[in-house]
Amino acid sequence: MITVRAPATSANLGSGFDVFGVALGRPADVVRVERADETTIDVTGTGSQYIPENPKKNTVGAVAEALDAPAHIRIDKGVRPSSGLGSSAASAAAAALALNELYDRGRTREELVSVAAKGEAVVSGEAHADNVAPSLLGGFTVATDDGVTSVDADVPLVACLPDIAVSTRDARGVLPESTTLGELVSTVGNASTLTVGMCRSDPELVGRGMDDPVVTPARAALITGYDEVRDAALDAGATGVTVSGAGPSILAVCRENERRRVAAAMVESFGDAGVDARAYQTEIGRGATVL
Repeated sequence: MITVRAPATSANLGSGFDVFGVALGRPADVVRVERADETTIDVTGTGSQYIPENPKKNTVGAVAEALDAPAHIRIDKGVRPSSGLGSSAASAAAAALALNELYDRGRTREELVSVAAKGEAVVSGEAHADNVAPSLLGGFTVATDDGVTSVDADVPLVACLPDIAVSTRDARGVLPESTTLGELVSTVGNASTLTVGMCRSDPELVGRGMDDPVVTPARAALITGYDEVRDAALDAGATGVTVSGAGPSILAVCRENERRRVAAAMVESFGDAGVDARAYQTEIGRGATVL
């Protein structure tokens, strides 16, 4: 049996839609695999009742098929589904690494990104790598059609998860079909600033580079209390705030000694809007690990 822990992730980071992603120190999924004649799946943990165990409808089933690696797969969910924290990607990344090890397929982690992305397609309808890349590689990742680039970064984060759900398909459905030249220039500038900030582990630059005039406003409208929570986080010392992935989680970048204050402010603000929430005081973390 092979056991792998794969971290939650935050994709987009505002200005890097469908390209940027970071691994979070917590939460995480744990996946255990054993050889079998055909693939079977058992799911336990957070939100497990909402996750299909049919291999044709589960992200890890698609991964097992892509690697030609049938197995009995047990998923212990630490990342809530429909959270905007890469729940399906964590399972897919863990399964890809575990099955590659179990069957000695010899794939590198970079090569496993495209395999795990096939699992993502089961959930979102498209094989996106912006979540599976950081879950496998760790750090800050840039996923394009040409491959994935990653860099280690030390940036404190708070991920605040409200007790509401936003599906990836719904979040993609509200996106605008066009943008202006001015918005494009602004987004490119912000994405460049964020990238430099990650390379320097500079929370000020990362936070400044998260602003996005196109995608974030459309998705923020799906999250009860978003504007108030964002303002509360910034007032508490966050250097930047945006929607995590498809939402409803909200990601805040902050300085090391301000995570607790930012987390408390975000939870309290959601409470003022009548929404229960929890906050993960975390950081940019490692990729999937064999336990």
